[in-house]
Amino acid sequence: MNSTVLLVEDEPNDIFFMKHAFQEVGILNPLQVAQDGREAINYLSGAGEYADRKKFPLPCLMLLDLNLPRVMGLDVLKWVREQSEMKTIIVIILSSSRLVPDIERAYQLGANAYLVKPSTPPELRELATGIKQFWLKLNHGPSAPREPAAHIANSK
Repeated sequence: MNSTVLLVEDEPNDIFFMKHAFQEVGILNPLQVAQDGREAINYLSGAGEYADRKKFPLPCLMLLDLNLPRVMGLDVLKWVREQSEMKTIIVIILSSSRLVPDIERAYQLGANAYLVKPSTPPELRELATGIKQFWLKLNHGPSAPREPAAHIANSK
């Protein structure tokens, strides 16, 4: 797994502003974009034009909108969590929906976080800063080396 971020978003303005916010807060991770749920699944499975894993690597983090054309975001999330090699990809729902059933369902299907899309540039920068600080800098995902576990195993 590498440092690529996959943004799954169908609204061109949201894509533009997210890219801009990432640049403003200094997120240097490569950003790939899928504009609907089917494209996201194709990207993640390495199907068709996404077969070259050097050009289209599995992401370390996916920002996933719920209301997508072709395949809805919750269906993408469910599919991702059913794939053994993708169970540990960090999936953050990024939606305009504040509906409790959407939030509950996202967590039931394995979302790592649920964020409501900000409505102003300063709020979007704050969101991007939070993603950078917590998910891309401070968080140690399952693929990270487990020094304490190795130390414990060696001490017996």
